[in-house]
Amino acid sequence: MKLLSTLHSAFVASSARTSSAAATAAVSVRMSSSGSDYTLDDLGKKYPELVVFDADACFWDKEMYEMSAMPSDTVKGDLNGRGEGVAGVMSGRDKISLHRGSLLAMQEHWDGKYPGMKVAIASSADTPFAEKVGRASLKLLEVVPGVTVWDVFMRDWNGVDVNQIGRQPPLSSNKSRTHFPFLREKTGIRFDRMLFFDDCNWGDHCGQVESNCKEDDTGKSPATVRTPYGLGEQEWRKGLEAYAKKFGS
Repeated sequence: MKLLSTLHSAFVASSARTSSAAATAAVSVRMSSSGSDYTLDDLGKKYPELVVFDADACFWDKEMYEMSAMPSDTVKGDLNGRGEGVAGVMSGRDKISLHRGSLLAMQEHWDGKYPGMKVAIASSADTPFAEKVGRASLKLLEVVPGVTVWDVFMRDWNGVDVNQIGRQPPLSSNKSRTHFPFLREKTGIRFDRMLFFDDCNWGDHCGQVESNCKEDDTGKSPATVRTPYGLGEQEWRKGLEAYAKKFGS
């Protein structure tokens, strides 16, 4: 009996070790698939401290100055395989939706793929009404079911709105002269730790930011990517690669 008891105990212990190893392996696989190989040591080197998105025709597929009404009805749809959520909002007859790369970027950020990274909007919306439509859309469009774009922004900045939206004073139509200096002041993040996406269809905002937003000690400006057809997955990946190439060490 004593021998049987000993064998039983050894079997239970072996099973426990096997189960523990299997669980550890499963967690490791999930972590690897979510891109968790990045650490805080990579922040500012392999990926930016701050990603700045233009809104109209870049982050989403519409120009807010063309919208006729405040967003009201929401449109449910697939959120990039993460479940059904608010994939569109209606402004009159127009549906406003995130571009695929924008949704993917926000999902990866929400998942913590890039530890310590933060996001913000820099948009020179033409009119006060266009700004209101844009802000309302941010609070309705979802990144994953139940989590809006605005929720992600508020998480990053502990409930403080650092976004620069509009062109009414003290903002202007020139993002390099107003939006980006204000972002640097409010966030404390250096220009050479930023990545900026803009469609540049109504002016070369990327070029202006590169020329006018340089750090005194390094002479370097944000990495920028032009998205004339909106922020797709390819543009998102290109931006991360461009940042790592420019600032990686």
